[in-house]
Amino acid sequence: MAWIFLALLAVVVLLIIGLYNALVRLKVQSENAWADIDVQLKRRYDLLPNLVETVKGYAGHEKETLEAVIAARNRAMAAATPSAKADAEGLLTQSLKSLFALAEAYPQLRAVESFTQLQGSLNQIEEAVQNARRYYNAVVRDLNTKIQEFPSNLIANFFGFKPREFFEIADAAERAVPKVRFEQAAR
Repeated sequence: MAWIFLALLAVVVLLIIGLYNALVRLKVQSENAWADIDVQLKRRYDLLPNLVETVKGYAGHEKETLEAVIAARNRAMAAATPSAKADAEGLLTQSLKSLFALAEAYPQLRAVESFTQLQGSLNQIEEAVQNARRYYNAVVRDLNTKIQEFPSNLIANFFGFKPREFFEIADAAERAVPKVRFEQAAR
């Protein structure tokens, strides 16, 4: 009888260890995925001053639009939580749309090679940000599910695992990646 009890106890202990380790793995993956988003967003933030300076050379009198981009960039850089970051990124996306709409009005700007290169870089970064968001949200989904499933919810509650926020943008219009594609000026 004692052997059965010890075997049952060993199974329970192994189950607890397995569930705990699964929760830890998902928590670490979610932290890593969030760090990946931060890296991509930092690349984006670093690119924006160059883009604004290029536009300023051709449309410097459009000061309000250029300042709005920089202000939105600064707010996005300061945001810490996924929901605050998502809100700030939405504002930044809107200001970028205004910047590129402004660039449409200046054909000489569209013909500048450095502006075209910056547009291409921004497109690549936007794609990387989108992929990082998707991965982060998938890991957060898995972690949050594991925290709520039985019996792992018992382990999660006991060890203080908390659900993480998804990185999602509330406004559907803000979800759209800014369009940065321009045709070359006729020669």
